[in-house]
Amino acid sequence: MAILKGGGMVVIVIYLFFGSAAAQVFHPISGWPDSVNNRIENFLNNTKVITERKVAVFDCDGTLFGQSPYYLADEAIYAYAKRHYEGKSDSRSINKMKIINNMLHGSNTGMAYVKERIDFLSGMTTEEVQRMGEDCFKQKYRNKFYPQMRELLADLKAYGFEIWVLSASPELLYQGFVHEETGIPVDRILGVKSVIRNDTVTNTLVFPVPQDGGKAEALQTFIKAQPLFAGGNSRGDMEMMNQSAGLKLIVNPDSQQVEKGLEAGEMEGKTVYGYWSDHRAVMVHCKDVPEGKINYITGQWGIKRNKSNPDK
Repeated sequence: MAILKGGGMVVIVIYLFFGSAAAQVFHPISGWPDSVNNRIENFLNNTKVITERKVAVFDCDGTLFGQSPYYLADEAIYAYAKRHYEGKSDSRSINKMKIINNMLHGSNTGMAYVKERIDFLSGMTTEEVQRMGEDCFKQKYRNKFYPQMRELLADLKAYGFEIWVLSASPELLYQGFVHEETGIPVDRILGVKSVIRNDTVTNTLVFPVPQDGGKAEALQTFIKAQPLFAGGNSRGDMEMMNQSAGLKLIVNPDSQQVEKGLEAGEMEGKTVYGYWSDHRAVMVHCKDVPEGKINYITGQWGIKRNKSNPDK
């Protein structure tokens, strides 16, 4: 700002710092207890002095929006297969339904399943995949974004955080509707990538794949910063969340299933709830229940329902 005085120019310098600091005000998150809001507020206020990049990274399904009764990525793919390929005899339909059969009769959490999703999408244009995700979201998941997470994202933005999403779901399938719902830039919404050639999806995976430990590798490879805040909801987010130098937030942590075997990693012999209790993560609840009268093809084809998290 400049003021003319006595024929000369007196330049008044106003520190932008004060303007930005004034905007950094925490708004308590509705429905979360004071103990949680106080921890988040204290953490955010302590980041005001940080001048380098402030990064927050989140898982997507079950963390930003609900996954009960079924994952959006699965429902989008299965519904598309039923509408376009089921019962047809052309070679493309037969090949796509073979992939669907493999998905229906294997684990839906391992690397093989991640690859099968990409195999199904291969041959489609990027626009077709994006539309598939957006259509499924609008028809069946629009009301499943957690209002508390919207408020948390707003607080993080007010404090100058870069917000990133790191998902084990296909990237192209999610980028459009997640961007529309949250305002997070599309290039900060990362998922399972495959090589795009002539605007067409191929089945060649781009590594690292953000699945389990690969999420930490993807964070270091693509985001290239140690986060100060990390949020997730499952065993698959453990390595990513442990990258956080600041706060770790776990949404609807499971207190019943004990993690076992090689895939459990550091969580061996513990539940998600027990592990993050030991690591002093912020634990929060977001309501996640099936909506009535929605026809889920995933359910028709016999996939086990995800756990619900009703109001406490």
